[in-house]
Amino acid sequence: MKLRYNYRLYPDAPQRESLARTFGCVRAMWNDALARRKAAWKAGRRRISGTELQKICITAAKRTPQREWLGQVSPVPLQQSLRGLDTAYQNFFESVSGKRKGPKMGLPVFKSRHDHRQSARFNTNAFKLRAGGCLYLAKIGEVEVRWSRELPAPPSSVTVIKDAGGRYFASFVIDVPDDSQTLPEIEAETGIDVGLTHYAVTSEGEKIANPKWLRRRERKLKKLQRALSRKQKGSANRTKARVEVARQHAKVADARRDFLHQTSTTIIRENQAVHVESLAVRGLARGMLAKSVNDAAWGAFLRLLQGKAARYGRAFITIDRGYPSSQLCPCCGWKIGKLALDVREWDCPCCGEHHDRDIAAALNILAEGIRLRSPNDVAAGLADTRNDCEGQVRPGTAIPTLAPPETSTAQAA
Repeated sequence: MKLRYNYRLYPDAPQRESLARTFGCVRAMWNDALARRKAAWKAGRRRISGTELQKICITAAKRTPQREWLGQVSPVPLQQSLRGLDTAYQNFFESVSGKRKGPKMGLPVFKSRHDHRQSARFNTNAFKLRAGGCLYLAKIGEVEVRWSRELPAPPSSVTVIKDAGGRYFASFVIDVPDDSQTLPEIEAETGIDVGLTHYAVTSEGEKIANPKWLRRRERKLKKLQRALSRKQKGSANRTKARVEVARQHAKVADARRDFLHQTSTTIIRENQAVHVESLAVRGLARGMLAKSVNDAAWGAFLRLLQGKAARYGRAFITIDRGYPSSQLCPCCGWKIGKLALDVREWDCPCCGEHHDRDIAAALNILAEGIRLRSPNDVAAGLADTRNDCEGQVRPGTAIPTLAPPETSTAQAA
């Protein structure tokens, strides 16, 4: 299993110049190789191999006056750029043929010098971890690293990244055994219903508040964006204003990422199985609540849950998005029908039980997940609630059973 560990870098002024030169050479190498591949395919339907591209775009190009400045940086990031281009083409072809799952991948595109995020990848031949805690990069020097935690194993590669806010990061790739971080098994399981009123509600009744990271800094962002719009294009003041806006967005993203990691880790550690409902986040992000849906980052949250479940040996079960989790009574299975978004509580007309909409949805997701995972097991009655006698099935004061409304058998089912 390959994992990434990110750390903040603090290069000095000469090192920032060397990194900027490296980023520019990596970008130029990508564009030169991509242009040659496109021209070769257009001319004679011929594919240029990575070895041939390396001879043309690196070895031979350094001897020309137009590309002699490629010799000022380490050749390793240039070679890694060509390998990244091969990987991009491979992903495209596998996506077209159906071998690659997920969203369709497009053809590689040219990189622009105006992109505010730059990166360069170094393998073990071009970087070393010094005893003093510095990161040595070939032809750049020893860069100060803020080590927030120790690396569990020697890294196989490191990617130096500069974001839009001018911050530098080192992303190490670590190869660890698949079963090295498996947690001890426990009996607890949970169902999770995500939303906007509360970020997540578990089947145990726990409600996790929605921090609304973007809404908190929206006023500050509006002020900075208005100041940016007043600056003259191409001026130094406009660059400064753009960096300030980017730093505010970075603070929003960092706070969101920290919350998602902490919440997903807690859920995975406390439960052996996690049951969630699959969501069409892209479709929801095109509606009236687009800003709130994008701010919630439900897709990232579910991906973190799935990845950490595989990493720590937990079960991750997804329920089809068409399952009416918020319309069913978790006690007797009565389907009340579609509810308005402002209806947060309702009473079951069949058994008389009072339900919180989100908690009831989480209980139904848990029951459906157990049924899908083990259809032959009742699992404490959660997967077989529709076969009870419509009486009180929970501890507490008994509620008289009410006669169900006069509806057709199809609606009741």
